[in-house]
Amino acid sequence: MPDVELRPLGEADIDSHNAGEDEAVVRWLSGEPATVESTRHHFAHLAQNAARGAGKRGFGIWWEGRLAGYVDCDPDSEHTPAPGDVNIAYAVHPWARGRGVATAAVAAICAYITAERIGRRAIILADARNIASARVAMRSGFDQIGVCAPSGEYNEDGTPVELSVYALELRR
Repeated sequence: MPDVELRPLGEADIDSHNAGEDEAVVRWLSGEPATVESTRHHFAHLAQNAARGAGKRGFGIWWEGRLAGYVDCDPDSEHTPAPGDVNIAYAVHPWARGRGVATAAVAAICAYITAERIGRRAIILADARNIASARVAMRSGFDQIGVCAPSGEYNEDGTPVELSVYALELRR
């Protein structure tokens, strides 16, 4: 597994972060292309949450001296199965995909959740069609515990989006 580092994202990271966004990131994570302003706002929101120790907290994934992606944890997600669950979301820039970076980032964010006592179980919600995300969850030791269909989210053909729910009990 590659040695990655998670770091808070700031103003200096906006261009690199946005440059790593491609069609896959938009499709599976963000839903729409980022702008400098939307990314600036998102990073500021994450910094505020980190400062108060609540809400979604996000980090850049640094590997080989470069920003290789993004990972966050959200103890307030409406889509997790139970209280104490923490949703994890991630995206890896195209140049770093297929090299274990996402798996290493998931391990690092789980260690952060445990160290900061944010929750008792990590959850990955992956679109059932997103095979790469399912592989990351399985390689990271998560078990698939079900499927959910978030209200108001639809595929291009009008059918409801189905999310596979993966869980990992965190050690304290």
